[in-house]
Amino acid sequence: MVNFLSSAFSVFEAHSESSSACDKKSIRSRYLKWTAAVRKAVTIGPMRRFHERILGSARTGISNSTSDIWLLGVCYKISPDDSLVDFPTNGGLADFEHDFSSRILMTYRKGFSALGDLKYTSDVNWGCMLRSSQMLVAQALVFHRLGRSWRRQLQKPLDQDYIDILHLFGDSEASPFSIHNLLLAGKAYNLTAGSWMGPYAMCRSWETLAKCKREANDFENQPLPMVVYVVSGDEDGERGGAPVVCVEDAHRHCSEFSRGQADWTPILLLVPLVLGLETINPRYIPALRSTFTFPQSLGIMGGRPGASTYIVGVQDDKAFYLDPHEVQPVIDIGRNSVEADTSSYHSSVVRHMALDSIDPSLAIGFYCRDKDDFDDFCLRGKKLAEESKGAPLFTVTQNLPKPVSHSNVLGDSSEVSDSFEALPSNNEDDCSHEDDWQLL
Repeated sequence: MVNFLSSAFSVFEAHSESSSACDKKSIRSRYLKWTAAVRKAVTIGPMRRFHERILGSARTGISNSTSDIWLLGVCYKISPDDSLVDFPTNGGLADFEHDFSSRILMTYRKGFSALGDLKYTSDVNWGCMLRSSQMLVAQALVFHRLGRSWRRQLQKPLDQDYIDILHLFGDSEASPFSIHNLLLAGKAYNLTAGSWMGPYAMCRSWETLAKCKREANDFENQPLPMVVYVVSGDEDGERGGAPVVCVEDAHRHCSEFSRGQADWTPILLLVPLVLGLETINPRYIPALRSTFTFPQSLGIMGGRPGASTYIVGVQDDKAFYLDPHEVQPVIDIGRNSVEADTSSYHSSVVRHMALDSIDPSLAIGFYCRDKDDFDDFCLRGKKLAEESKGAPLFTVTQNLPKPVSHSNVLGDSSEVSDSFEALPSNNEDDCSHEDDWQLL
């Protein structure tokens, strides 16, 4: 758009070639001022969004850097040549954009069947956390059924597994992972239509919904054929310190999910975190960035305060994300809709925000296909914790210590019968580094 408007001014300039040198200088000055004003207009507010909608991604902040981009466990090497062209045709930046635009986008929708006491038919202004969580879980299903290397195809018919995944997230109670069913599953965590919800409640709601939708016998053909393991301090999320990934717990979850049919199953790990008060503590940013290098990375549901997004990649101090805040009409993707238009489930607009501007309340996701994949995740998690300089996002242990009875601590078994779990610790100084952690 800038180039188009600039060319219009260049016509005016060419028409004035016969003018005096002084006149040419004056015209040139006005031309530069106008083009500067146009450039400013198309990069802010509604005009910026119009520019992105019409011309696609402006890739602001990408073309100016040749640093590696990490997108859900895949590294893209950006060459200096990429920064010199507006539309790269091959190599790092082009491959990154193809990968980014292949990620499934869930946005606000309007026109679905009424839900809640107020009969909402749209989730505008309150459903962004729900949509962010749907994107993360949808990506886990893409990993599981189509593989990390899958890219969106333009030719028809579309891949049946891809259509099946989109069907699961339709906007009606008939679709297992609709916002209708998420709200029902999240009642115990105060999820209600019209109200914003936090990452911890969202993770627990997915855990509940996955259990509710589990079929009786064949765990391979579940709507969500994987364990949902919410990693937090305790069942109520009220224990301080870094969450603990427990190998023993993971094994137990797999056994329960398969009803004894398998020792191990795929796992969706959800790690809800609060990494500061009003802003994210800078000590956690290096570790947060490093999670995108994990092959198991599913990104982050989070964003700016009160405006959740799905963060899928990082470069330097920037986080790339998919934005659920666009309002689109409801679309019905049936199981046989292999000829459907699914363009509303994807975006080529690469948006970014500063890592240090992310809301400290967030949740990280990981997908582990099998036991070897989980073991690899644990090794990476342990290394990440060791390199965190006392500010780990989470820790990994084989098993948790047995609960310690209050009666053993207080010496009064007649009045105290509850118990609590002691935090695992690698050294005596661990507790001194947990002052910035908030209760989940």
